[in-house]
Amino acid sequence: MHMRLLQSLIFTCFIFFTSSQLAANEATAEALVDASTNSVNTFTVDPDMKWFRDNMSNAKGVLIVPQLIKGGLIFGGSGGSGVLLVKGEGNIWSDPAFYTMGSGTVGFQIGVEVSEIILMIMTERGVDAMLTSSFKLGGDVSIAAGPIGAGAKAQTADILAFSRTKGIYGGVNIEGAVLKTRDDWNHDYYGNQTAPREILINRSKTNTHADELRSAVANLAIKSGG
Repeated sequence: MHMRLLQSLIFTCFIFFTSSQLAANEATAEALVDASTNSVNTFTVDPDMKWFRDNMSNAKGVLIVPQLIKGGLIFGGSGGSGVLLVKGEGNIWSDPAFYTMGSGTVGFQIGVEVSEIILMIMTERGVDAMLTSSFKLGGDVSIAAGPIGAGAKAQTADILAFSRTKGIYGGVNIEGAVLKTRDDWNHDYYGNQTAPREILINRSKTNTHADELRSAVANLAIKSGG
């Protein structure tokens, strides 16, 4: 019981710390959408992300986290904000819904690492999990590192995680991270209280500011065959 409370405290504190660190670059929902568009464009031209590009047509959705900060001293963790887009009928991609990702750990550690993350959601089970207000990667749904480099092959999982870290490429281990909806940014971006399902599935909420992001994701999926 005490360990659960400690982990919850670590997660809360780290999310607060992360939010403060990212304030200059991601002060608004609009800025996060713009940063997510840049991430998609970066992954699109990255030679080590060939499998990612070639298989985008098979994805049911993508969660883009432009900056995931990992670090700590004794108490550590990782956290960042991201946007989720889901593919619907006619291969039309939704407007983005806003989320936070975070985890806490206990043990000696020091330093800070910043990663660029894209989660490729491969199953309807993965999409359904994303529609809840909070869930744990690897607990509620299976997750594996996405294949990187020539000849790489994917594991079978609901979600595949791809990362770029300070120019170094490779699979990222975010199993155990908790995803939660950012209701405040969903509200700010769409003008009223909006649940992710209304944005991603019912498509009752839209914002033309997201057109560039939607186009970047859709064009990547089309190039890969879908």
